[in-house]
Amino acid sequence: MTTVSTSTIDIPTRDGTADAYLVHPGGGAPHPAVLLYMDAFGLRPALRTFADRLASAGYTVLVPNVFYRTGRAPVVELPDFIDPAQRPDLFKSLGPAFQALTPENATRDADAYLRYLAGLAQAAEGPVGVTGYCMGGALALRTAGAHPDRVAAAAGFHAANLATDAEDSPHLSADRITAELYFGHADEDPGMPPEQVELLERTLTAAGVRHRTEVYAGAPHGFTQSDTAAHDPAAEERHWEALLDLFRRNL
Repeated sequence: MTTVSTSTIDIPTRDGTADAYLVHPGGGAPHPAVLLYMDAFGLRPALRTFADRLASAGYTVLVPNVFYRTGRAPVVELPDFIDPAQRPDLFKSLGPAFQALTPENATRDADAYLRYLAGLAQAAEGPVGVTGYCMGGALALRTAGAHPDRVAAAAGFHAANLATDAEDSPHLSADRITAELYFGHADEDPGMPPEQVELLERTLTAAGVRHRTEVYAGAPHGFTQSDTAAHDPAAEERHWEALLDLFRRNL
């Protein structure tokens, strides 16, 4: 595995300052940049380890705390291991952070994150990759739609609410996307039921977006996250294969 360098940095945005985790291969040379959007539990040790693995594959990875309007990470106290019984209370505590992250705010934030990467010596010139988990999948899709000139590849895993009947549903950005997309859906995921999977697929196909969507049979929502009871090691490894393949083709 490649040795990586890590740091905690601050990114100025139109609404304040976003704390973020930055990791890149050692040696000082620039590498293709990846914007990694967190799941609902946020920027924490398990997610940093996750980003380290991606960086060790040859990428400069930025993981912003998208809940920065509510506080620096972690915005709520998290247990070392998250089991199903703890989830309701955690989501209740995270309610204000979810409410502050409107689609409009998320789009403005994405611009700040990409501008930061564009000025970073450790990030190579050229296209950027994006990946997101849980709610981060929607952020990845919105970012690909808002920045077709920058984003060449975007992925979402056990993503939620990608294709709803809301006027600002993430899938409605499909006609602006030039990136190649990949989605690895959790099986029987209440946040991304079959009708949403089908609508997303139809919309991307109609818009001519290069994409692949797969349902990971037997994998629960949150299957990539090692510090939760939803973790599925086999599904996580399948996700790594798909994600790295996508980035190798496009970055």
